[in-house]
Amino acid sequence: MSDLRNQRRLASQVLDCGQGRVWIDPLHADAVAEAVTREDIRGLIRKGYIAAHQKAGTSTSRVNARRLQKASGRRKGPGSRKGAKGARSPRKQKWMRIIRPLRATLKDLREEKKITPTLYRRYYMKAKGGSFRSKAHMVSHLKTDGHLKEE
Repeated sequence: MSDLRNQRRLASQVLDCGQGRVWIDPLHADAVAEAVTREDIRGLIRKGYIAAHQKAGTSTSRVNARRLQKASGRRKGPGSRKGAKGARSPRKQKWMRIIRPLRATLKDLREEKKITPTLYRRYYMKAKGGSFRSKAHMVSHLKTDGHLKEE
């Protein structure tokens, strides 16, 4: 096979790409070897004996795979975290997730006359003070204190 380095160099200048992207048809290598000028190279490009490979892009498959993992709750360990615990899930949101069900439950119990308004107020203030971890904890407290019947 003949040395096509000069033709490859000229083709890269004509095609405005790197020499690594220049493709020369191996079946017409002898015709390419006879090309000396840029005009000869342009003619071979028109014939399709010389072409530029497509630029390699960045694949998004790895990004998509990572996104799927994150959606399923992975990649959230201590090595991936930046910011304080309160920055990732604010303390206020945690509080709201606890207190709203407590208050709603107390309200329902009062409306259904299962607890008195006085008891409602006492447990409302206990909930506000952070005495209960969850709704279940508060209801079990009411039952153990004898204010609610076991169902």
